[in-house]
Amino acid sequence: MTTTPQAAGYRQPAEWTPHRACWVAWPSDETLWSAPRVVQRSFVEMCRGIAHAEPGKKGEQLEVLVRDEAARTEAEAALHGLPVRFHVMTFGDIWMRDIAPVFLRDAQGTLASVRFRFNGWGGKYVYEGDDRVAEQVQGLLTLPRFASSLVCEGGAVESDGSGLCMTTREVVLNENRNPGLSEGAAERALAEALGADRVIWLGRGLLNDHTDGHIDNIARFIGAGRALCMRAVESNDPNREVLAEIEQTLERAGLEVATIPSPGLVMGRDGRPIPASYLNFYIANCSVVVPTFGALQDDAALAAIGQLFPGRTVFGVPAKVLLEEGGTVHCITQQEPTGS
Repeated sequence: MTTTPQAAGYRQPAEWTPHRACWVAWPSDETLWSAPRVVQRSFVEMCRGIAHAEPGKKGEQLEVLVRDEAARTEAEAALHGLPVRFHVMTFGDIWMRDIAPVFLRDAQGTLASVRFRFNGWGGKYVYEGDDRVAEQVQGLLTLPRFASSLVCEGGAVESDGSGLCMTTREVVLNENRNPGLSEGAAERALAEALGADRVIWLGRGLLNDHTDGHIDNIARFIGAGRALCMRAVESNDPNREVLAEIEQTLERAGLEVATIPSPGLVMGRDGRPIPASYLNFYIANCSVVVPTFGALQDDAALAAIGQLFPGRTVFGVPAKVLLEEGGTVHCITQQEPTGS
């Protein structure tokens, strides 16, 4: 379309608004995963949490990309009993938050979608097909479709549904994505794509984040003008300084800020800290699906998130192996809201 989502009256709704479906991709490429069967078990647990329904409430349809018919057969058996529809498509890895389109809605409840330009997280992880997934998913749906000229990923932006957007300079203003782009120009591009009235900028992300610092690992909206971040509770937390900086930035932006504990130091198999975050959760219709890491703070974080989302069941999903490959629950999901 020649206009922009903002000009057409669309904006990204908050994640806690009702969803028709969740878009995911089956992890079947054994060359990309060090422990594919472990990853698949976590993936299935996550899907069960997303599809979870409560009396009088609907769970979510699962729209699952598979690479070929063999992968479809495998996924069909693993996801048996869940509301699943499969789509055979070429893709590299399963990070649907970043390679799928972002869904939008207008004041009348009409849906649309927008795709950003995708360059493999600044050229670091370039896999065949990933840069075409968003356009192909748009083509599967009879919705107005838009394309932004900004190089960005869905995990780099977070919206509260009332016009606020959060993002990080480490990603959007990175020379590996948008060289020479000014902060003002980036704000205009985000506003046009997501229907945002105001962009809140955070600085650094977590240590060793493959994405350069996606927002969905460090700050999430939990209500209009209400943000959630993590607070270090252990002296050896490698992100102690960064987490304090994030909390202060959110407060200075005028947001109401809540905190949950950080997982603290979680080591990868290579002996380096990995960017573990409980904020990489997915807010489904009847549940909140939260990554866990075998850390001391797992139970406390699950309890705290449950208190923030009354009426939703909290599902913890073991995600350390997933994270060692690049991300966790929010990274591998993309919600499609319910339309009118």
